[in-house]
Amino acid sequence: MISTSTLTFLRKLSGNNNREWFNAHKDEYLAAKADAEQLAMQLVAGVREFDGSIGELTPKDCMFRIYRDARFSYDKSPYKTNLGIVVQRGGKKTSFACYYAHIEPGSCFLSGGIYMPEPQTLKTLRRSIDVNYEEFLEIVNEKNFRKYFSAIAGENKLVKVPQGFDKNSPVAEYLKHKDFYVMRSVTDKEICSKSYLKQTLQAFKALKPLNDFFNAAIEDGEA
Repeated sequence: MISTSTLTFLRKLSGNNNREWFNAHKDEYLAAKADAEQLAMQLVAGVREFDGSIGELTPKDCMFRIYRDARFSYDKSPYKTNLGIVVQRGGKKTSFACYYAHIEPGSCFLSGGIYMPEPQTLKTLRRSIDVNYEEFLEIVNEKNFRKYFSAIAGENKLVKVPQGFDKNSPVAEYLKHKDFYVMRSVTDKEICSKSYLKQTLQAFKALKPLNDFFNAAIEDGEA
């Protein structure tokens, strides 16, 4: 679970996104960061019980900096107004599928799979989905998976099936995707509840077959 004080800090930061305010409230930030780090380690321990492939991970492996890179953005706000935890084989900088928890007042969610893959990885994933479409469809239509996630999310899609793939493929709509991730919204009340960790791990366990499918494709592509 996340402390209500962590959400309170992020909510206040959203309305005071400047260095002066942040520096004056640095202690609140450090407390929120420590709170999220504790959750990160609980998630790592829990995920490892059913997915040992993630290996040993530290909070640094799982969490993103709160400082924004605004060099190429019209929005020059210096800080992110959310905290993210990614549990992923090899840490957050690898290309493998992940389990993700997003902490943001009014916009908390769980996610996983693969977001914004590199072109070669994207091609590898599409090819695996196309060739192994029966296995893929069985995973995304499985009852326990659909209990938590509504198949593949995201509006970042091609209009047509990419070149080299059959437009009449049983998975033609999936082949149009540029991302392969899933999402489940979480309320502020839920993320602060004692049952949050258990419920999140149950959702992540339901996600594991999809992550396994993607990771196997990536490993084959790198071989």
